[in-house]
Amino acid sequence: MFTNGIVNILLIEDEEFDVRRVQNTLEPFQKQIIIRDVTSDGHSALELLQKRQHRYDVVIMDFQIAGNLSGENLIRRIKEIDPSIQIIVVTKMTVHITDFEFANRLIEAGAMWYCTKYPGDIESYIYQPTDFILSIFNAYERRRMVKSEQRSRHKLNQNIESILFDKRIIGESEAINWLRGQILQCANSDATVMIRGASGTGKELVAANIHYHSERRYEKFVAINCGSLPHDLIESELFGFERGAFTGAQQEKPGLFEIGNNGTIFLDEIAELPLPAQVKLLRVIQEGELDKIGRTERVKVNVRIIAATNKNLEQEVREKRFREDLYYRLNVISLMLQPLQNRKVDIPLLIKHFLMKNCQEMGRAVPAISEAAMKILTNYGWPGNVRELQNVVQRIIFSNANPVTEMNAKNALGLSLAPETPLNSFAMPDKVLPLRDVEKAFRKEYFQLVRERTQSDADAARLLGLAPPNYHRMCKELGLK
Repeated sequence: MFTNGIVNILLIEDEEFDVRRVQNTLEPFQKQIIIRDVTSDGHSALELLQKRQHRYDVVIMDFQIAGNLSGENLIRRIKEIDPSIQIIVVTKMTVHITDFEFANRLIEAGAMWYCTKYPGDIESYIYQPTDFILSIFNAYERRRMVKSEQRSRHKLNQNIESILFDKRIIGESEAINWLRGQILQCANSDATVMIRGASGTGKELVAANIHYHSERRYEKFVAINCGSLPHDLIESELFGFERGAFTGAQQEKPGLFEIGNNGTIFLDEIAELPLPAQVKLLRVIQEGELDKIGRTERVKVNVRIIAATNKNLEQEVREKRFREDLYYRLNVISLMLQPLQNRKVDIPLLIKHFLMKNCQEMGRAVPAISEAAMKILTNYGWPGNVRELQNVVQRIIFSNANPVTEMNAKNALGLSLAPETPLNSFAMPDKVLPLRDVEKAFRKEYFQLVRERTQSDADAARLLGLAPPNYHRMCKELGLK
């Protein structure tokens, strides 16, 4: 490892005369540059690097050494062991550093720099000793930067693994196994994806899995619900505006496409996008540039688009509510998510997963579920799909039943012949809850009920008599995704 700025060297040289020349050249810097080991052949060098991987910062190697492992092949093998280690080549193959083809081959193999061993009149030192010393210090700094980048990338990978674990797709049905394969195929491509399925089937979850398995996983994943954006503001939200573009535009606003540049944009409820915004979206897909309000020059963006809908887009196209050209641009790869009732084998796994997750978050013991209760839950139709199942699991937890009986399951599903009244369900055995807590709990349960019985968030907002932005704000306040 790096210690006090000391550069640790592995020297690969098969001529004692040249070893002395390197040592003589480095002698004035012996407190800063230390030759830890000297070896005369490639295989021995690889053994040292494998056994003492963190012992060396820089390899100085002769291009032509004895044995059958030398030159570019040896450089590549060293880089396979430690990609961060820097390699300086000394060679007598050229006197002047003007052989660009030779230099290019060394760089492609993984070397950082090379220098000529000597013209005929140099006996004690490496030719161009100043450049040689500077290249060693530069190599050391470069290794430090590479190691720092590796540590940062390792942390990023750990974060992504954590995200993927949290967003893992639960189930073992044929439909889910097929979906996992499709996600990996989509992740290996940069093509636009259209995800279809009923409300609550997990379209955003699938989009996130595609993003975090793809080459764009280190960039942003921006999820946009097109039904939640007011029609008069949707273009400024998506594409942004310049300062002074209109009354009230006191400062520049980057759009969500700019914010998500180089990453993935997930457009949920794409059918709710108004026609003028559809035209601008089409340009982003076709040309990779967007029209920003108040700016004459177009802004270049590089985003991968994943769209989702629970509507029949073909019908929307026929009725002129959705542009046909945009439909074909979005529908490159199509994924159809199956409703929960078509994969009943996954229901017990999902129930156990959400029980475990919610109980851990709330600091509660995970309740056991009786066989009869599980049968009721498995045979239920689940019109609200996985979203409804999550809500039902939360009701089961709040019931404090352990084990969960058949009647508890029916009450949670709203199938009981004598359902509890809202007041009874919020009553506590030893105290009365504050009114604001009861109101919030009742509002959350009512929002859940409406969402389970509608096809989209836009439909739910209309039924509740709320503007889409207010509806989404209240859902966020209530902890509803």
